[in-house]
Amino acid sequence: MAKNDPYAALRYKEFNIFLLLRFAMVFAWSMQFIVIEWEVYSLTKNPLSLGIIGLMEVIPAVSMALFAGHIVDQKEKKGLLLKCLLGFSVISIGLFLLTWPRIIAGYEQNHILYGIYGLVFLGGIVRAFMGPTIFSLFALIVPKKVYPNAATWSSSVWQMGAVLGPALAGFSIHWIGVHWSMCLIFGFSLLALIALSQISTQPILNPKIGENVFKSLREGVKFVFSTKVILGALTLDMIAVLFGGAVALLPIFAQDILKVGPEGFGVLRAAPAVGALLTMFTSAYFPLHKNAGIKLLLAVFLFGGSIVLFGLSTWFWLSVFALFFSGVTDGISMIIRQTILQLKTPDHMRGRVASVNSMFVGSSNELGAFESGLTAKLMGTVTAVVFGGTMTMITVFSTGVLFPKLRKLDLQKDIDDHDKNNAS
Repeated sequence: MAKNDPYAALRYKEFNIFLLLRFAMVFAWSMQFIVIEWEVYSLTKNPLSLGIIGLMEVIPAVSMALFAGHIVDQKEKKGLLLKCLLGFSVISIGLFLLTWPRIIAGYEQNHILYGIYGLVFLGGIVRAFMGPTIFSLFALIVPKKVYPNAATWSSSVWQMGAVLGPALAGFSIHWIGVHWSMCLIFGFSLLALIALSQISTQPILNPKIGENVFKSLREGVKFVFSTKVILGALTLDMIAVLFGGAVALLPIFAQDILKVGPEGFGVLRAAPAVGALLTMFTSAYFPLHKNAGIKLLLAVFLFGGSIVLFGLSTWFWLSVFALFFSGVTDGISMIIRQTILQLKTPDHMRGRVASVNSMFVGSSNELGAFESGLTAKLMGTVTAVVFGGTMTMITVFSTGVLFPKLRKLDLQKDIDDHDKNNAS
C-alpha cells in the first residue's frame, strides 16, 4: 500500500459499508432537522421557536452524553447502533404523523408544536448514544495506520449527507410538502438499518467491563482535560459553532431578508456543506497533517469572517458564497479535529472521549441554534449573525494563546512515529 494512497481506507470492504450507513443516517438526520425548522417557523413566525428546537435536542444530548459514553465502552457497538437506528426510525414515524393534515386537523397549533418538540427531545437522547457508537465502530473496522485517511473519507461522507439532506429538504418541501418529506426521511433510516446488517459484530476492547460508572466517567473526563491538544481543539470548535451558528437563522434569511422561498432556502442550507465536501475530497490527495495546529486556527478564524460577511449581505449569491466559504474552512477544521481524536484516543476510552466531544462540539450546534434564536430576538437577525462571527474570530486568538501545544501541533510527526513503532 502506497504511503500517501488517497484510497487506502476504501480498500476495506466493511469500511465502505460503514460509509453507506453513515451517509444514510446523516442524510436522514440533517434533512429531518431542516424540515422541522421550516415547519415550526412557518407555524410560529418567531425566531425564538427555531432556538427552542435546538434547545430541545441539546438538553438530553448533553445531560446523557457522559453516561452514554460509558455504556458505549461497555457494550458491543453494532447492537448498540441498531437500537439507535430503530429509535430514530420511530421518531421519524412520529413526525410523519404529526405533519399529516388528516391526523392533526382540529388540534391547536400549540399542541402540534409541543408534539414536535417532544420528538426532538427524544431524538436528543438517541443522538447522545449514536455519536459515540459510530466513533467507536469506526476504529474497529479499519487498522490504525489508515485512520487519517479513513477520517477524511468518513468526514467527506458526513458532509455529502449534510449537502444533499438540506438541499433535498428545501426542494421536497416545495415538491411534495412537509408531510411526505418526513416519509422520505424514514426511508433513508431503513437504508441505514440494511447497511448495518452487513457489518460484522465487533469485539469489546475495554478491559474494565463492569467498572463502576462514576469511576469510568471520571477517567474519561480526566483524560480529555489532561490531553491539552484534544482539549484545545474541542474548545476552539465548540466556541466557533456556538457563536457562528448562522445556519439556524436561515429560514428567516430565506423568507424575510433575501426572500428566496424554499428552493433558495435549500441552496443556502446546502452551501456550507458543499464547501466542506470539496475541501474533504481535496484533502484526500493533499493531506492536512503537517502544521495542523496553525491550519486549524487559521481555518476557524476565516470561518468567523465568512459568517460576518453572510450576516451583512443582502445579495443572494454573495450570501451563498459566504456560506460556501464557511463550509470550506469548517471542512478543514473537522478533518484535523477528527484526526486528532482518532490518533490520540486509546481504544478502550473511545466512547467516553466521543461523548465529551459531543458535549463540546456536537451539542454546541443545537445550543448555538438557541443562542442564535435568542440573540436574533434581542438584537435583530443581522446583528446577531455579525456578533457571532466576530466572537468566533476573537476566540481563535485566545485559544492560540491558552493552548500553545495546539498551535505547534504537527500530526505528521504522530503518524510517522506510529509507522516506526509498527515497523520495529
